[in-house]
Amino acid sequence: MPHFTIEYSANLERRLDIAAVCEVVRKAAVETGIFPVGGIRVRAVRCEHYAIADARQDYGFLDMVLRIGEGRDLPTRKKAGEHVFQALSKHLDPVFAASKFALSFDMQINDKDTSWKRNNIHDALKAEAAHG
Repeated sequence: MPHFTIEYSANLERRLDIAAVCEVVRKAAVETGIFPVGGIRVRAVRCEHYAIADARQDYGFLDMVLRIGEGRDLPTRKKAGEHVFQALSKHLDPVFAASKFALSFDMQINDKDTSWKRNNIHDALKAEAAHG
C-alpha cells in the first residue's frame, strides 16, 4: 500500500497524457515520505461509458481513490492527501483551463484483518539499496 486507482472519462485522452498523470501521482506519493516505495501502485482505468451533469459530451472527469493500510493518524493522512491532490491538480490546470472538468480524490483505509497481500518488491529494493 498505497494503491491509487484513477478512473477517467475516455474523452480526456485527447487532452491528457494518462501515463504522465500516473507518474505525477507516483512521484507525489513518494514525496510524502509516509508510504513505502515498494508498495506504491498507480493504475488508470479508462471509462468508455459515462454520463456527466447535463450530458454534454465535452465534459470530462478524473476520479482517484487511494487505499492505504491502517496506522497513520488523521493529520498525517490529510497532509499526504493534500500533497498528492495539489500535485495532481496543478498537473491538470491546462485541462481545467481548456474544458469543463471535474476532479475528485478520496482516501480509504483498508481493515488489516480483511486485507491480504504478497509482495517481494520491498525485499528487492532493500537488496538493491544495500548493494548500490
